[in-house]
Order: sequence, then structure tokens, then C-alpha cells
Amino acid sequence: MSEQSWYGVRCVFRHRELGVYEERVTLWRARSLDEAIGRGEVEAREYCADLDSVEYVGFGEAYRMDGEPGEGAEVFSLMRESGLPTGGYVGRFFATGAERTGE
Repeated sequence: MSEQSWYGVRCVFRHRELGVYEERVTLWRARSLDEAIGRGEVEAREYCADLDSVEYVGFGEAYRMDGEPGEGAEVFSLMRESGLPTGGYVGRFFATGAERTGE
């Protein structure tokens, strides 16, 4: 691919002192998925350098966006096959009760 596209790159971090994991999605212009992940991982390491007790766990994935980012734009999407019912799926992957939300 020779033209640049926008990519949302999700990287996962571990906050050792807090005992929590963090998922961050950052936006990048790149020519490929691999280039976008590479740029996201460079930023991930810089993020960790500023925070002593945070480590990048080495997991990054990307999503190529259609068009330009703007209000309401989809910046990341992941599809997962599962035989779980709706409530079980949400409870297993998203609303486990261990999330830190709000301020």
C-alpha cells in the first residue's frame, strides 16, 4: 500500500504498583498495519519511560480506519467469535467487575 491511511493502534500496559492493566488506543497515519503497530509501539515505550511502574506487555494490534477521523469516527474495532450468550460475553470480556471506570 503506497497511500497513508489512519489507524487506531491498541496497546496493553501493566501498572505494577496499582495491580491493573490498561488498554490505550492511539491514532497514526501509516502505509500499512505493520507500520502503524510499529509507530504505536514506539509511543508505548515512550509512555512507559515517563512512568516508572508501567510496562508495555508487548501486545499491540491495529485497525485501519475508513476515511479521516472526526466526530463519531470508528477508531478501533475487534471481532471475536464466541458461543457465549450476550450477558456472558460482556461479563467475560468487558464488565468483569474489576474495571476502574470514571474519575
